[in-house]
Formats: sequence, structure tokens, C-alpha cells
Amino acid sequence: MVLNHLMVIDGGFATQLTVHVGHSVDGDPLWSARFNSTNPSAIIKTHLDFLQAGADAIITNTYQASVEGFMEHLDLDEEQSVELIKSTVRLAHLARNKFLAEAPQVPKELPWILGSIGPYGAHLHDGSEYTGEYADTVDAEVIKKWHRVRIEAVLEAGVDGLAIETIPCRMEAEALVEIMTDEYPDVKYWLAFQCKDDQSIAHGENFAETCQAIWTKAKESSNILAIGTNCVNPRIVSPLFKAVNSGYPEAQKIPLVVYPNSGETYTVKDGWTGKEDCQPLENYAGEWISLGAKIIGGCCRTYARDIQRIKKFVENL
Repeated sequence: MVLNHLMVIDGGFATQLTVHVGHSVDGDPLWSARFNSTNPSAIIKTHLDFLQAGADAIITNTYQASVEGFMEHLDLDEEQSVELIKSTVRLAHLARNKFLAEAPQVPKELPWILGSIGPYGAHLHDGSEYTGEYADTVDAEVIKKWHRVRIEAVLEAGVDGLAIETIPCRMEAEALVEIMTDEYPDVKYWLAFQCKDDQSIAHGENFAETCQAIWTKAKESSNILAIGTNCVNPRIVSPLFKAVNSGYPEAQKIPLVVYPNSGETYTVKDGWTGKEDCQPLENYAGEWISLGAKIIGGCCRTYARDIQRIKKFVENL
């Protein structure tokens, strides 16, 4: 599967959601996924914000959605938890249908709906999705079993592909690629890593070596769209991408996906700080594209207005 055009995706869902719910969702063990149950209309409105900003694809609000999380924090049973994941996908469909009804000039093949598949560590609510430390204690088969439930749910509800995102360790990435290659060879997806610096993914493995190895394995089934990084400071993206693709002719470059944070820094004590030091993401986009980026958007602390600016930059290329 080859993307024949540059795709602009949505931004930070939980960030844009605050426009409609009036307060930050940081610190909630379910994060924005709680609102799938308590305020579904806000979920639809948030998707619409990104579509109206020009996003070619929206990502379902299922990053932090898990059977275990919903059972513990929403008092649902297993069947109800799976159904909530499915209904969350349907909210994205409602948003897309409303958008298309009002914007019939959009190409028929767009916009896509991608099912968010976040890392195993996200449901633990202990910060381990930013370290990948569970790779040292949790077996790959346990990881696979946990992911299958969520992958099945979003696929059954109907998506155009999967956004496998914020993966902090090579072991989990390899487990997920095995699932997609062996069990879902017709489902399009991308794989985006969480990185701790401009050389390494969160668990410490070298980013470029990991991407090359994962890509070699994943392209056997030809359903992978891109590999890259998300939820990172935009300043570290270019060094990461240069290590992957510099020196390769265009035809041999790995197609890359990137949707970083705004550049602000988060701590539990102070929240988000450093906004005054951030550059707009569109300032970075040209270099990322030259390094092989095919899919660009935003993550934490990026709003629909940021996606609108990225879209305008891409259209003016």
C-alpha cells in the first residue's frame, strides 16, 4: 500500500475536546475516553472541528479505551466495555457523515477514519507508555491478547485503517506488526513510536534501526502505510527522520508519519508549560516532508487551528 498524496491528519483530540467540555482531561485514568460514555456529542463536535479544519483523516477516541479501564472506572461489564469501544467508532462516522453532507466537494475517498490503537501501558495509568518498562516484565503473547480485543472491536465497528500510536518499545511494535501481518493482512495501518530523545524510542532502542527492522518485516504483507513517531517534541523529529532516510534515494525511503506535540512540556505538578518557546508545527513541515513524511498532524496541545495551518502549508507546496 503506497500513499500517493501527502495526508494531513487531525490534532490532539483531548486538547480540542476541552473546547467543548470546558476543562482539561489530563490526569483522568480514562483521559478523553471517559467522554465516549458521558458526553458523546462533544466527541462528535471535536471530530467535526478537525474535519472542518481540513484533516484528510480523523482518529477515533479509543487511545485510552480498554475493557479493563471501562470495567474499573465506568463500572461496565466486559460486553458493555467492548460495545463502548464500538460505539466510539460510530461517533466518528456520525461526524464524518455530517461533514460530508455539508461539504460535498470533498474527494470520495476522503476523509478516512482511523482506529486509534494505543500502547499496552496506556491502560495501566502509570506513565509506562512513555517508558515502555513493561517490555521487561510482560510477555509478548500477553500484549497480543490485550491488543486483539481492541483491534477486533474497532474493525467490527468499521474503520478505514488503524493508527497504532505512541508505542514505546520494540517488543510491542513487533507483536503488533505480527498481528497485522498474520491476522489482518488487508487492514491498512501506520505505526508511530513514542521517543525519549532524538535517537531512541522510549524504551531505549535505536529509532532508526528499529524502524528499518520493523518496516522490513511489515512490508511483507504490504498493508503498512508508514512508520514514524507521535506525541514527541517537534524539535527531535528531524534528527530521528534523518537517521532513517538520509542517504537513500527517494524510491527507497521509508514513508514516515509524524504527529508531534506542540513543543510544550508536561509535568504532573505544573501541567503544560513553555508555550512561549514553541514554533508552529507548519514551520517544521517542509523539512519533514523532504525527509519522507507522508502523513502529518498534531498530538497533545495542538488544536484544530494548528491543523488548519498545516493543511494550508501543504496545499501551498
